[in-house]
Order: sequence, then structure tokens, then C-alpha cells
Amino acid sequence: MSPEQNEVSQEERRLLPPRTEPPALPLRRWAAGLLLLLPLALSSCSRSPFPVYPASYHEFAYVSNGESNTVTALDLVYLRQDRVIQVGRQPTGLTVNPVRNEVYAVNTGSDSVSVIDATTNRVVSTIGVQRTPYFLAVSPDGTRGYVPNSGSNTVSVLDLERRRQLGFASTGDGPGVAMVAPDNQTLVVSNRISGSLSVYTITDSRERPLELRNSFSGCPGATGIAVVADSSSEPDSGAKAFVACSATHQVMVVWLSASPTSWRGRQDPFLQHDHLLCFLDVGDTPTQVAAMPNGDEVFTTNFGSDSISEISTWTNEVLGTYPIGSKPASAIIGNDNASLWVSNFGADSAAMYSIDDGRVESSVRTGERPDRLTFSSDQQLLLIADAGSSDVAVIRLQGKNGPALFTMLPSGGHANDIVVKSFHAGT
Repeated sequence: MSPEQNEVSQEERRLLPPRTEPPALPLRRWAAGLLLLLPLALSSCSRSPFPVYPASYHEFAYVSNGESNTVTALDLVYLRQDRVIQVGRQPTGLTVNPVRNEVYAVNTGSDSVSVIDATTNRVVSTIGVQRTPYFLAVSPDGTRGYVPNSGSNTVSVLDLERRRQLGFASTGDGPGVAMVAPDNQTLVVSNRISGSLSVYTITDSRERPLELRNSFSGCPGATGIAVVADSSSEPDSGAKAFVACSATHQVMVVWLSASPTSWRGRQDPFLQHDHLLCFLDVGDTPTQVAAMPNGDEVFTTNFGSDSISEISTWTNEVLGTYPIGSKPASAIIGNDNASLWVSNFGADSAAMYSIDDGRVESSVRTGERPDRLTFSSDQQLLLIADAGSSDVAVIRLQGKNGPALFTMLPSGGHANDIVVKSFHAGT
């Protein structure tokens, strides 16, 4: 959540009811079909039509609305609002299960997690956690969830198959964000108030699912985390955690231990243990760390200095800090590892930074106070939750003239987060 989001105050927008009958064809599917019928002489007018989806395909964006205690489901095939889902009080973080057709809403005001069935867009279970949760991380196999509870200085471990809390472990003061390492062996939690990172071993035990193995301090305002696997393709070969120290102008870099039986661990016994590697100077008030899909670099959004910083994960060096716009809040990198999109909270816009060319190539207007952002599954669309105008900006990325605002879809009061889930019916 951006530092200024709590200043937003406006009358809740009246939510649209879900449609009971779909149109004959989804908008994106209809647009593609129409383009196929155009004369060849006109085909150059639309070089990137929307894709055609099979009837079994479904894709939804979910937006948590802190003021209305709801999650809005937006149908990305028909490009319309599908349903408004009542959840707990003050929903904040959203997370998608990578294996199950489920989405999880963290209810900060009611100390719980709502389980949403994506096939029906209805709440099917509510899991109680501890005090004041904001975030949930899901394991790569989709079986466990980890919820930092900032009001009780703990992290809850959830059994997502049985939909219950297994237990919890102590953290530092004010835990906020959790991340699971790609090998599903390590969990890291950033502790904002104590300015630290807690590192846990994930176990198979239901009695003690987490074991605290290390803690690293010296990162005031510790918040956003990116975990990047070691460059070796071998499992259990270690990883690095990059942590935004939001009360400063630094990022903390921590090595997460490699298995003694892995190639990396056998080559260097030093790497068999967690280590603080360094602190890197970036811009003021780094809030988020976004990683390239290939893991070669990470970028920070520096809210206090209107910039982004580029960091090599190979050498642990800041390659540069560049202006991006007013109060950059969130960032995401495309699968091409070349385009970085940033929401400029203070400029009501989103900027696309070309990593290869080292410059801003596009800027698109959004709603008021854009914050969290995500791609559609095919990365044809960029979706941005606007905290100030209670809507979602839908940006088409593959148009003839480059990225452009395609439409605005209503969400609800005070949008906090946005995620996307796609699936085929029956799977």
C-alpha cells in the first residue's frame, strides 16, 4: 500500500450489478472476429487484434476495496464487471493460488482470510488468523499460505487444502510482507517497525511448520521483498532476498542458504548458511522491489525521489537510478524482461520504462492515484487499481500506436490490491 493511500476519502461509487446473460461474444473475442472480416487493404489499421479464446476459458481480475469491505471480480474476456463479493472488514492484500482455482483476500479489519472460489466468484470459506494481517504468500505447490500479522508480531501458517490455520511463528515488530523461496524450503518476512528480515525453514511438520533460523537487522521500514533463485538450475542451490528499507534510501541484500548436497553448497561451504551480503543505496523511500522473470535484475520504486533504481542480482550493484514520474508506487516487469511498468501515484499515470534502452518510452493516463498493477495472463492488457477514483484502468499494450488506455472498469471504495486468475472450465 502506498504511503499516502490513507489520505483518500470519497463517497463510495455505486457498484454495478452482475449481468445475468452474457453477450453473444466476449468483447475481446468479438473484436478479433470483426477484424478477420475486414478487407485485406484495411488490415494494417489494427495489427494486434484481441486474441480469440475457447468457450471454456475464463479470466478474472480481482480488486480489494478497503472502504466497502468487498472484492470486485472483473471479467477480462467480456471486459465488464462480473460480481461484487462481500468479504471481511477492510480487505487489503490479494493472492492467487498457482494450483487451485482460488483467490485469497486478507481482511485487515477482521483478522481473517476470505477464500474465493474463482469458478463461482463466491466466498467458500473464511480462515481466522491473528491481529492486523495485510498480506498472504502462497507456496509454489499451492498447499500452504503464510500471513504476517502486524498487530501480533507473528506469521500464521495456513493449510489451504483444509482451510484452517496450522499454527504460527514469532517475527520481528510489525511484520508486513512474506515471500516463499522458489525451492519452497525458505520463508522470509519483512518487519517494518523493527527494521529487520526474519528467515524461516519450512518443514513438513504440522505441529511446527516453520522454524526460525536467522534474523537480519539494519533495514528501517523494511517492506517490499523480491526473492531471486541462484543462477544454477539445480534445486536447493540458494537464493537472494532484496528488501526495500522504506524509511531510508537503501535495499538490504541477504543470501539464503543453499543445501549442503547441492552443487552450489558443495562448491562453497560458506553458501550453506544465510548471510547479510550488503546494503545498496537507491532513491529515497523505496517501497517495492520488482524482479525480472529471468532473475537477472530487480528494480525498486523510490516513492520519495520520483525515481526507479536498477540492481544487478549477479553482482549486487546498483546499475543506475532514473527519473520515472511523481511518487512511483508499484512496478511490474513483462515476460520479455525488457519492459518495466510503473504506477505514478502522484501523477495519475503509468509509465513504461525500456530496460534495454534505458529510458521512459510511454506514459498513459489512468484514474486518480494509481497504485497496484498487474498484467492479464497473455500480457495483452495492463490493469491498474486506482485508489483515488475507485476504478481500474485497462491499458491495451499491443495497439498500432503503442500502449493506450482502452477502458475504465468500476471497482469499489479505496482499491488496495489487484490480481488476475485464469483457467479453463472443468480444470
